[in-house]
Amino acid sequence: MRVEDLINELEDMMNDAKVLPLTGGKAVVDTEAVLDILDDIQDALPGEVRQAKSIVADRSQILAEAKKEAEEIIRAGEEKKKQLVAEDEITKQAQAQAADILSDAKKKSSEMKKAANGYVTDLMKRADETLTDLTNEIRKTRQDIQAQKKD
Repeated sequence: MRVEDLINELEDMMNDAKVLPLTGGKAVVDTEAVLDILDDIQDALPGEVRQAKSIVADRSQILAEAKKEAEEIIRAGEEKKKQLVAEDEITKQAQAQAADILSDAKKKSSEMKKAANGYVTDLMKRADETLTDLTNEIRKTRQDIQAQKKD
């Protein structure tokens, strides 16, 4: 029997006991039955205490395992956070570097366009001057030829 059941049995026995008149609530109980119940309680207590200690030990072990698992989850979360922050930093650095490269490329492209336009403009100016000189020379030669025909 469990200790609680034995205590309940003892309590029932006390409640059922005959109260002696004029004794201030004293009752007559079967002493041998009470002693038997108390012996049963003493016999049951070590088992119940062992069971309680086992439950406490299991509880402690479960709590220790839960704490260890929680710490592992927290550590893994911290590692993941660090990894994500590092990846975010790498992404930000890559984006900044890409923006710098794009800006430099646009600047160089603009400079190259200006240089190419300047070169083409200069080339066309020289070609125009050369053509003008040639046209003038052709006109002069034509005039010379016409002047020689008249002579």
